Amino acid sequence: MRTISVILVFILFFIIGLPFLAAGFIVACFSKRAGAVFAGSVIRFSCRAVLAAAGVKLRVIGSDRVPRERAVLYTFNHRSYFDAVICCATAPSSYTFISMASMKKVPVINLWMVLMRCLFLDRSRLRDGRRVIYEGAELIKEGLSIFIAPEGRINPNSETEPLPFKEGSFMLARISGCPVIPVAISNSRSVFEAQFPFIKSVNVIIEYSYPVYPAQGNRNPGKEIRDKVKSMLVKHNKEI
Repeated sequence: MRTISVILVFILFFIIGLPFLAAGFIVACFSKRAGAVFAGSVIRFSCRAVLAAAGVKLRVIGSDRVPRERAVLYTFNHRSYFDAVICCATAPSSYTFISMASMKKVPVINLWMVLMRCLFLDRSRLRDGRRVIYEGAELIKEGLSIFIAPEGRINPNSETEPLPFKEGSFMLARISGCPVIPVAISNSRSVFEAQFPFIKSVNVIIEYSYPVYPAQGNRNPGKEIRDKVKSMLVKHNKEI
């Protein structure tokens, strides 16, 4: 039943969302940032509807720790396809994503991602990483926060042990001078992948940590931020 409910929400989003998508592109003709903020708001509402249909009992910790006066880089552990839905539903500020290039092929969703000014990364091309870093730094300077999964892929193994974080992810913070917000998501894999292809109502925790400033002092922030995420995951595992 949960699975059917989520499918129906997606169908409604595809149909009802089309006029909003068109309106967003009209807004973007005058201001790309305004178009991205508009799209982010629509996606935030839609993702909350998806989580409600899935019966996810979501606990959000630490959103008040995120600076509101400037854009930030959100770095989250990646365990499930639902992670992006959870991030969109709870983002404390205007946001976009760095996503794998294959998402360009997903109908309708790809248009929303373009409107949100998401950056698509082709990991098979070394130069593409450099492009994404510099374009992402410009978005941050314009006031759009960015979500990125520094692990580079979904980690199907450990709930409390993230994969090594790729240091290139933090070049965005160094170039733009923005703070990094470590984000820990716990139990998201139990929503879908653990009993694929069915959706299950479960408890999920997302925690936003205090800002880390890799541009100031620490030249190798990946380990520090990964350790922060890991400590939050271990704490969550005792609470779920």
